[in-house]
Amino acid sequence: MQWFETIVDGLKSFSFYSTFMDWRDVLEILIIAFLMYCILVWMKNTRAWLLLRGLIVICVFLALAALMEMNTIMWIVQNVLGFAVVAVIIVLQPELRHALEELGKKNYLPSISFSDSSRREQEVFSEKTISEITRACTEMGKVKTGALIVIEQGESLKEYERTGIDVDGIVTSQLLINIFEHNTPLHDGAVIIRGNRIVSATCYLPLSDNLGLSKELGTRHRAGVGISEVTDSLTVIVSEETGGISVAYEGKLERALSSEELRNRLQQILNRNADDGAKGKGLWKRRSSRKNEKKDIS
Repeated sequence: MQWFETIVDGLKSFSFYSTFMDWRDVLEILIIAFLMYCILVWMKNTRAWLLLRGLIVICVFLALAALMEMNTIMWIVQNVLGFAVVAVIIVLQPELRHALEELGKKNYLPSISFSDSSRREQEVFSEKTISEITRACTEMGKVKTGALIVIEQGESLKEYERTGIDVDGIVTSQLLINIFEHNTPLHDGAVIIRGNRIVSATCYLPLSDNLGLSKELGTRHRAGVGISEVTDSLTVIVSEETGGISVAYEGKLERALSSEELRNRLQQILNRNADDGAKGKGLWKRRSSRKNEKKDIS
């Protein structure tokens, strides 16, 4: 921290800063600058960016009005400002909710787990399930059958599962192909997979409002990206127009994947779940050993 104190002492040497600024003020300025940078980066890919540009135009107009002493306009602004802040919050409600959800996803306490280990053991994503999903998507891609498959990971998808029809069947390529077959009752909407089972079909998903997505993408792809933006799920999309296979994860879309590339992406989920299970078992073993030590001592 010696270099930091040297910078602060240098700033204090100026007469302007000698009375009003100390190291806490410098730290506060750095924190505010970092937060402003994060907010601007977040806004750039949302509708808030267009709103910010509009606000800049209004601020320039108000600055000119103040310089030209247009008192009537400034009086109107002063009386409307309180309502304008509320209006901006209402307009940006979806973006603000998404930002808070992203903040809540950050794992600040990795050693604390509130998940049910027995539930996770029953919902293991197996190698057989990977093969069945890959085979189904490849076959549907050949005949250009549209499909939307959402694979649950750490975060629960029960909120979206309730919008569909319960299936509760083991994942097989035949079942997936039959669900998404044209003119069948379950073909419209998304399928949700938890572990090795298809839990629900015809589910409704939130659409992405990411302005960076290609205009050629339809509702199916936007829904796949949308669910990946608000949860940690991985979504597999088969295009009805081209038969191409895409994967959406963490708000990003990978297009035109081969069957082998799709298998590799699904394999990453299997490895991640295996690592989480190993960590959970290790934590459980440590807790059990501590309990046994306490019993031996008593």
